[in-house]
Amino acid sequence: MLHLKPNKKSPKAWFCGPWNCGLKIAIGYANQGISEKHYHKKIHEIYLVAKGTSTAMVNKKKIQLKAGDILVVEPNEIHTFIKNSSDYFHFVVHSPCVKKDKIIVKK
Repeated sequence: MLHLKPNKKSPKAWFCGPWNCGLKIAIGYANQGISEKHYHKKIHEIYLVAKGTSTAMVNKKKIQLKAGDILVVEPNEIHTFIKNSSDYFHFVVHSPCVKKDKIIVKK
């Protein structure tokens, strides 16, 4: 069993995945929407909004998110966050967990 808590000093981090347990997915969090346009070749990135609001951009489409929402970003969809409320917090799941699958898109 793992019982993990977010580090309030870190804007984002990973809780668990193949590196510290038997999961084939990675589970993390962010307390802000990170503005970094990118995509994944194999990973589905799943955002579960726990608190606050944010605006995500997926393939140039703005998506308004609020607590209770889930956003599933499929492989090869370019995505980022544009803004978020000061109380924003989401969990994120990478399925499957694939090392070095994140491709940064230059502006």
